[in-house]
Amino acid sequence: MSSSGGEFMVTVRRKEVVAAMLPMQKHWLPLSNLDLLLPPINVGVFFCYKKPRGSASGGDDFTFGSMVRVLKEAMAQALVPYYAFAGEVLSNSLGEAELLCNNRGVDFLEAYADVKLQDLNLYNPDESIEGKLAPTRKHGVLSVQVTELKCGGIVVACTFDHRIADAYSTNMFLVSWAEMAQSKPLSVIPSFRRSLLNPRHPGSYAPSLDHMYVPISALPPPKVPQPGADPLISRLYYVTAEKLSLLQTLATSKSSSYKRTKLESLSAFLWKMVAKSAHMENANQKICKMSVVVDGRKRLSSGDEDRTTAMASYFGNVLSFPFGEKIVNDLKEKPLSWVGDEVHDFLEAAMTKEHFLGLIDWVEAHRPEPAALNMCCSGNSDGPGFMVSSGQRFPVTKVDFGWGKPALGSYHFPWGAEVGYVMPMPSPTVDDDWVVYMHLLKAQIELIETEAAHIFRPLTADHLNLFD
Repeated sequence: MSSSGGEFMVTVRRKEVVAAMLPMQKHWLPLSNLDLLLPPINVGVFFCYKKPRGSASGGDDFTFGSMVRVLKEAMAQALVPYYAFAGEVLSNSLGEAELLCNNRGVDFLEAYADVKLQDLNLYNPDESIEGKLAPTRKHGVLSVQVTELKCGGIVVACTFDHRIADAYSTNMFLVSWAEMAQSKPLSVIPSFRRSLLNPRHPGSYAPSLDHMYVPISALPPPKVPQPGADPLISRLYYVTAEKLSLLQTLATSKSSSYKRTKLESLSAFLWKMVAKSAHMENANQKICKMSVVVDGRKRLSSGDEDRTTAMASYFGNVLSFPFGEKIVNDLKEKPLSWVGDEVHDFLEAAMTKEHFLGLIDWVEAHRPEPAALNMCCSGNSDGPGFMVSSGQRFPVTKVDFGWGKPALGSYHFPWGAEVGYVMPMPSPTVDDDWVVYMHLLKAQIELIETEAAHIFRPLTADHLNLFD
């Protein structure tokens, strides 16, 4: 076994299906217009736990078997209110995806990996997580794998269908699952009230949405993959609060009345790096695109107290993907404060109630034809692109099933698109530090590691106090 923690064997010991503990009436749940914007892609999330020191009751130490029992029993309870995760996505007569809530259950795998937690190469999840500790979703909406490690620690990993849930919804479920495991009352009950996202009649939307999204029939032919093309790779980095504060200062122009947010500042810095990489790789690449994902729950609430409460517990996708496109040379040469202003400007336009209502109406006007995000379309770009999604609400410390908080929690999203994906999340060990997941072209990663090694440090066991 290599010291990098990459070469290790994983043995699946048991596969079963965990269904909701209470019977339910089989029914169809339509996807909302905002769900319909998502392609059939899988999202992964995983949590690493050190070997438990003992049970909360002071009895015998936790065993892998007892932890798995707790996880399965709590899952069966959590699937009662979160019944969407126990269903199946099928096509209706119009060819649109629809959710059959039939309690088929969640595929649940128990596995063993002959590697210690502190030896896992978490910096390179392509090597340590993908295809080993993260399950492949073959049926249903959600799959779970619980893996025992050589040291007695465990990894709990989930893979879910993005058409049914965004990260906000999945975070709600993860916290509820942990609450059930500890026999705590649920802090939130999910709502599937699709009428909250009904289109208006007559509908209305800004012409800019025709640039953001494209009906599938209007897409250019996909590019033929070139032999030896630069691959997209996944990496995990640690960024300290001090470095984030420095980026904020550099990304805020003197004329700005507000300090740029940490997310805007990090996004601006990465936009600059990706543009520089594009120029070095191919001087003919003229444009560089970046999208920052916006959650619409608060925007759609717009001060209405009842609606705010309803949207706060809404389960499903409530996302928009505004993006900016700038000349590579401008991004490369101009100061970070200029890039920060550009990020703020394209984000500001999407942070309104009208933007999300318009997006719902745009989908309605084009149904049942599916649409795609323009910047993700192959053959539709003369330069690189990537997406940034904030994971700052990722409740990593709350996903405690009774044997302690995770040493690490991270989303894992090698999504198969031609554009990159970045998600910053809170550090589980130090307040205000971040763990940043990057899925970018190899050349982009290499440039970031060369020119910004002082900001993005490869994630190691030391950052997570794994040697305590």
